[in-house]
Amino acid sequence: MEHKVHIFDTTLRDGEQSPGASLTGREKLEIAHQLARLNVDVIEAGFPCSSPGDFKAVQEIARSVKGPVITALARAVKADIDAVWESVREAERPRIHIVLGSSDIHAKHKFRRSREELLAMGVEAVRYARTLCPDVEYSTEDASRSDRRYLYQVLEAVIEAGATVVNIPDTVGYAVPAQWGRLIADIRRNVRNIDQAILSVHCHNDLGMAVANSLAAVRAGAQQVECTINGIGERAGNASLEEVVMALKVRRNYYGAYTDVVTSELCRTSSLVSRLTGLTVARNKAVVGANAFAHSSGIHQDGVLKNRDNYEIFSPDDVGASGTEIILTARSGRHAVRHRLEGLGYTLTPEELERVHQRFLAVADAKKEVFDEDLHALMADERGTSNQTYDLESFRVTSGTGVCPTATVALRSGEAVLEQSASGDGPMDACFSAIDRITGLGVTLKEYQLNAATAEKGALGLARVTLERDGATATGQGASTDVVEAGVRAYISALNRLLARAK
Repeated sequence: MEHKVHIFDTTLRDGEQSPGASLTGREKLEIAHQLARLNVDVIEAGFPCSSPGDFKAVQEIARSVKGPVITALARAVKADIDAVWESVREAERPRIHIVLGSSDIHAKHKFRRSREELLAMGVEAVRYARTLCPDVEYSTEDASRSDRRYLYQVLEAVIEAGATVVNIPDTVGYAVPAQWGRLIADIRRNVRNIDQAILSVHCHNDLGMAVANSLAAVRAGAQQVECTINGIGERAGNASLEEVVMALKVRRNYYGAYTDVVTSELCRTSSLVSRLTGLTVARNKAVVGANAFAHSSGIHQDGVLKNRDNYEIFSPDDVGASGTEIILTARSGRHAVRHRLEGLGYTLTPEELERVHQRFLAVADAKKEVFDEDLHALMADERGTSNQTYDLESFRVTSGTGVCPTATVALRSGEAVLEQSASGDGPMDACFSAIDRITGLGVTLKEYQLNAATAEKGALGLARVTLERDGATATGQGASTDVVEAGVRAYISALNRLLARAK
């Protein structure tokens, strides 16, 4: 008999914990609204106790995003639970999510408490949370390395205490599909009151099996899957939402399960999360990668032209990857540019459109055709640098054989224009040194990447810079047909993000 699988999206909590991925409150809200359009069942909006900024972001999402359950994470302590409740209480459908370790490894080395003490902590936390909110989820952290009998005991006790959802995490990605499926089936057989709660799984990808483990759990009777857009998250990431959802859709007869996700929004959501987090989606990524519907082999091309079913198991339309007939060139006006950007998921103010259109014209003059990837790069640059502490005013670089590379950079900060010159090992190093002289922030360059947005000659350069200051890191992006300018813009974007986080 078919059953519905609830999709619990934790992109804004576990996903944002990816190294180098930091989101502003505005960006988290933008993603949350898109997740509502995607029609996920639950949005985990953050970890409110971690910082005032995260508390405020969760609260704003709870107030304004309608449809999904809005939850946030708490440790099994009263202060965390209170923070979650205060942040989500205004949601249309609030939930408190509590996590506490269940493995002997965590008991001994993390909590330094006995099994009995942890069990009592969990039960007390659930009972308290239920006095605040009727919907409480309890996660048994590190369940894949927990003693089976103790795990059954914990689940039975927290359900008795009022948990409406019990989540079984493979926290370190240790499980394999056959074993994981058996664990879920055994929980259903051995926990006497399991039918009083939704049974959920949360799988990490350390061995590359997060999606496979999640699907094995569904086949064994799991009713909720916790996952993230593009599979982002701690270390190697989480189960990829788009892969789980499309596997259940394409192989519905095999899994006997379905979701309510609007799959035609998958590509748009993937693109949005990639742009805002700065975490690039691999071209060969399943479902949403740029090559997902690309065919280079002559045999494949012939087969697809005769019948798409020869080499594609679902249509590009199914995931929102259908193309467009609008070809953007230097002759395209604002209306055409806005239309295409809206098709890519952007909503622009008139001021943003004017700035982007001017940048678009400069790119269009330098190349014959402007592609979607170019527009994504321009928008990443616009969203990363507008209304920030520093904006690029101008730069000049001198470099060549036998010449010491030097750069002069001018930055605008409010009404002031600040200018400095510096030399370096190369033109980029000189530019970065000049910027450091202007700001005096003492940052450390952790990563610099430069890629072409498209494959043709004269492509837009897309630079990515990660900076560190006082233990905090931030990633910025910049785009230009001039690769030095792209790097400068990315560096300034990362600086602005660091300053925003500090504030």
